[in-house]
Order: sequence, then structure tokens, then C-alpha cells
Amino acid sequence: MEQDLSGRLDATFLALADPTRRAILARLARGDASVTDLAEPFAISQPAISKHLKILERAGLISVGQDAQRRPRRLEGRPLGEASAWLERYRQAWETNFARLDGLLQDMQRGSAPSKGRRRRTKRRSQK
Repeated sequence: MEQDLSGRLDATFLALADPTRRAILARLARGDASVTDLAEPFAISQPAISKHLKILERAGLISVGQDAQRRPRRLEGRPLGEASAWLERYRQAWETNFARLDGLLQDMQRGSAPSKGRRRRTKRRSQK
């Protein structure tokens, strides 16, 4: 299960790494669109747009619908949700580290010495 999630995350982040694909996703967030509609704002060929769409499809970020003879693309939220959940696990650790850094910077601006916990660790190192 974790291996499957890892593969899906790899595909999602690979797809999100390109600014053209992110722009396509932003357009699809406003609603379904045809390949022609999606290609319109870009100065690249139709085959290049199709390659971008294939990468987005493989990542599960978009799907292809059927509307008479049109095949509109639509945004799929699940992979973005999985990526968001994965990032969220690390957000708390980042916030804790930033809060500690903020505290240290405030102490330094006030000209006070590091906290006792910090001093003790320094002493142990120097005693070795």
C-alpha cells in the first residue's frame, strides 16, 4: 500500500514540476475543457500539449470525458489530496522548527544568552 502511494506521489510531483502542466491544472480548476481550449494560451504545438496531458492523465490528475464527439478533460482531486496529506505530515515539523528559530532569534535580538537546555548541550560537547 505504501509502495503504491509512493508511486502515485512520484507521478503527481513529476506532473506538478512543469509550469505548463500547472497552468493546465489551473485552467481545469475552473471547469472542463477541450484540448483545443487548453492549448490556446500556449505558444507550443498540439503534440507538445498532448504530451503534457498524457503525463497529467498518467498521474491521475486529469481524466478524459465523453461529450458527443468532444473529449473534454477534467481535473481529478484525489492525487492532489494525497500530495497535500503527505506534505501536511511535514508541516507540523517545519512549524515547530520555525517556532524554535523564532525564539532563538528573539533571544539574540534582546541580547540574552541561549536557554539553559542549549547551554547544557554545549557544556557536554566541551567536556568530551
